[in-house]
Amino acid sequence: MANCALLYLTRLCPKTVLSSSLSHANRLYKTNLRHISQTCGRYAVAAAKKTYVRDKPHLNVGTIGHVDHGKTTLTAAITKVLADEKKAEFKAYAEIDRAPEERARGITINATTVEYSTDKRHYGHVDCPGHADYIKNMITGTAQMDGAILVVAATDGTMPQTREHLLLAKQIGIEKLVVFVNKADVADKEMLELVEIEVRELLSEFGYDSTETPVIIGSALCALENKQPDIGKDSIKKLLDAVDSYIPQPTRELDKPFYMPIEQVFTIAGRGTVVTGKLERGVIKKGDEAVIMGHGKQLKSTITGVEMFHQTLDRAEAGDQMGALLRGLKRDELRRGQVLAKPGTITMHNHFGAQVYFLSKEEGGKNKAFMSNFQAQMYCKTWDAPILMELPEGKEMVMPGEDAPVKFHIRKQMVLEKGLRFTMRDGGSTLGYGVVTDLLPDVDIDKLDEERKKEKKARMKEEQAKEKA
Repeated sequence: MANCALLYLTRLCPKTVLSSSLSHANRLYKTNLRHISQTCGRYAVAAAKKTYVRDKPHLNVGTIGHVDHGKTTLTAAITKVLADEKKAEFKAYAEIDRAPEERARGITINATTVEYSTDKRHYGHVDCPGHADYIKNMITGTAQMDGAILVVAATDGTMPQTREHLLLAKQIGIEKLVVFVNKADVADKEMLELVEIEVRELLSEFGYDSTETPVIIGSALCALENKQPDIGKDSIKKLLDAVDSYIPQPTRELDKPFYMPIEQVFTIAGRGTVVTGKLERGVIKKGDEAVIMGHGKQLKSTITGVEMFHQTLDRAEAGDQMGALLRGLKRDELRRGQVLAKPGTITMHNHFGAQVYFLSKEEGGKNKAFMSNFQAQMYCKTWDAPILMELPEGKEMVMPGEDAPVKFHIRKQMVLEKGLRFTMRDGGSTLGYGVVTDLLPDVDIDKLDEERKKEKKARMKEEQAKEKA
């Protein structure tokens, strides 16, 4: 501002400025602060956004694990170590834990994405919440990942959310991950060895390669504070080398019509409405026509801009964590869970068939049988909705630990397709995992509710009659 003010004064009265001292110019600047600010504002030109250069393969990774095990600290430490090598912009812990309630409680609630590069790859890194209350955002976070970094505190070992996050990661399709045993600065050698054994046993339990999976021991806090480089900065470099070499580059479906589940919706003043998410397949370019479907709504728009990590893209490709600027739509018309896609390539349904595995009690599931008309919450991609379960004709119940073909009714039409994976939850617990096998004719949910009420009344009357008899 001072330079702008000085330039303004030079133009208005060059002799005064040239013959006066800098301090005199500063006094004049302060006196005319409002006028100068307005003038500078009129002539200021916003810096053009950088264009994203696709010179390395892009991969989405993320930190998963139990609350308070150091996932966000590790994310910050990665950006710090790489910032020293000019491969990232340092993001402090407070910048990653952005929400006030996160900072107040010292936990991460919403999945946050940061950007960095190694010599081999460009990464989008999702910092996933570990708190049990916010598993919905954890599901969204893991759905965006191609690989994961499981963080386990050496002071605690594996904990309930360690198990649940591993289960979710496996169900969503994350086949390879790297483990970071954190807080090595406050644990002895014996403790570190025991935790590594415990972690490898857990990996084996969930179908991961317990022998080949890299386990890096270190301290994210030491890396952040430039202390004990052997467990600080050096451990972060070892971790990144392991991610580069062990997590494979996925094959992207670039030749298919574009499909992006919407994670967030917001407005940019003067530009319009933006939707963000991971482009799961296809390619998106400025000028493409698009449909937005889900939650019982269908909208049309044109994509007027494409960005990734606040940089302009000529085109977004499958795997990119991107934002699309949409023409003619308001923020309140859109919501998380809808899908942005090429027109004519997706459909909405409220009735479908699925093959479901119901978790046993030992796996964290229920200890009672499931029957028809059981209600739960379905989590899929970036959306969740209440569902009503219908067992096959002739099957009275399904026990925890079993898998079965079942039918589901959803309250509102959502975008569904065969092969789509989902999670069933109820009361803070994961009940099971499923995959969509059939798209069935839609049903009238209100009519179904009425029928269920009548059936319930009839059963109650029957039971009362039996009691009287």
